[in-house]
Amino acid sequence: MRAPAPATPDLGAVFPSNAVEERQRFEARRDHADRTVSGAQVAGGVLLLLAAGLLTWLNLVGTLVGLVAVVTLGYAVLMAFKSLVTADAVRHGPVRVAPWELDKLDEESLPIYTILVPLYREARVVGRLLTSLRRLDYPRRKLQILLLCEADDTPTLEALYAANPGPPFEIVLVPPSYPRTKPKVCNVGLERARGQYLVIYDAEDRPATDQLKKAVVAMRRLPRHVVCLQARLEYHNPQTNLLTRFFAAEYGTFYDMLLPSLARRGLPVPLGGTSNHFRTSALRALGGWDSYNVTEDLDLGMWIARRRWRVEILDSITWEEANSRLGNWVRQRSRWLKGYMQTYLVHMRSPLRLWRDLGPGNFLAFQLLVGATPLTTLCNPLLWGLTLAYAATGSPLIQELFPAPVFYLGIVSMVLGNFIFAYYLVTGCLLLGNHRNAKWMLAAPLYWMLMSVAAWKAAVQVVVRPHYWEKTRHGLVEEELGEPVEDGGGWRPRPDPARVDRGGVRQPVGSPAAGREGAAPATSRG
Repeated sequence: MRAPAPATPDLGAVFPSNAVEERQRFEARRDHADRTVSGAQVAGGVLLLLAAGLLTWLNLVGTLVGLVAVVTLGYAVLMAFKSLVTADAVRHGPVRVAPWELDKLDEESLPIYTILVPLYREARVVGRLLTSLRRLDYPRRKLQILLLCEADDTPTLEALYAANPGPPFEIVLVPPSYPRTKPKVCNVGLERARGQYLVIYDAEDRPATDQLKKAVVAMRRLPRHVVCLQARLEYHNPQTNLLTRFFAAEYGTFYDMLLPSLARRGLPVPLGGTSNHFRTSALRALGGWDSYNVTEDLDLGMWIARRRWRVEILDSITWEEANSRLGNWVRQRSRWLKGYMQTYLVHMRSPLRLWRDLGPGNFLAFQLLVGATPLTTLCNPLLWGLTLAYAATGSPLIQELFPAPVFYLGIVSMVLGNFIFAYYLVTGCLLLGNHRNAKWMLAAPLYWMLMSVAAWKAAVQVVVRPHYWEKTRHGLVEEELGEPVEDGGGWRPRPDPARVDRGGVRQPVGSPAAGREGAAPATSRG
């Protein structure tokens, strides 16, 4: 699916001279998640329930057949959308920066770069974080690294002060106030930002050392209406357990297949929560992040699309830790899905205005990317239950709910849909060189069940605790032996063959299987 290409904004329209007035006008029409639903949405929901109740009273079976038909058609459309969007993903990568472009950079001409690092209860990873940021290949005098910490987070502050990071690090105390969210803290950092460009890193992140320079080169090369570069995220512990195997494969399909395809087609791009490189002036013109949205990255990506600005994917890796504990994973995933629900409700407060802002193609993409993501995970257990009940009882009532056209469409969607999504997970394993994980993707339905558990938890929380930020614990898994292999800018990354045995497991540097330390990683650009 290709959205109609919006007219390229002229440079004056992108960042007007009267930026303050432009920002105020935009903020006046920008909705926020401080309230879950608007009065009009409540009224619309009540009318919809009344209409459904009336139809059910008049014709119960007919209403249920219609509902099943709509749901089945929705699954088919979603499957077709994701298949079309990612069909040629492996042939088209993100924005690449060649080594010679980095070599040509004049360090004196590099702009000031602001790094925001929101921290909350991260004392255990402070040392590793500072080490990772110090490895960044960028002039120290042109870095501004803001360590944003809640003033009442005593353990993290003690760890920071004990480390005594010094320039270019700045410890910023954020007064504790409602809401206790990451975007609220990031907005404090945005107010202090001095850089022409700005990036966010999480506490457990290990960005590639040349990522900032790549972002500068790419930003200078791309049109001004490209206001954000999303770096690729990968996990350094994809083989800790079955959960991390699924998680790593999911990240591979999301950051290496879906996002580059969306960006290339000019569709809205759901940003990740870290390694977003912004033009600072554009971020300020957008009004920063929504402090009340627990997936502020997704929300901001939609507002970028509504301004007819663009996001591109940068071919540089930031390594993260895959969640390896079930309770921790459910807390994180339920927060993400709750944020999808929040974002959908916020942007759908005025559907006609959203249609005008995005255009027809992007409006449909928004429904399928943002609305369908939590909805399908909520519906899956109900459909699985119907299938199992029919298999066990052969109930004629259930059979009546699926007239021939709906039944055959449902069968095709179920078979092809499960195959396609399992295929994507396998592809995600292969793209990242995690070949040993591929066989485990046959058990993907177990992962989808966990997603539904998280979705129903999110659905409850969006009503009773909409702004509650469930903290994800980091530093739970010891890093694998050896350093993560950086891809050197290559698309479809492969592990360094000198550091990987035949089973796909990294070997420690200096071991007989490791070969010489300086061997260049093998990559394929497709």
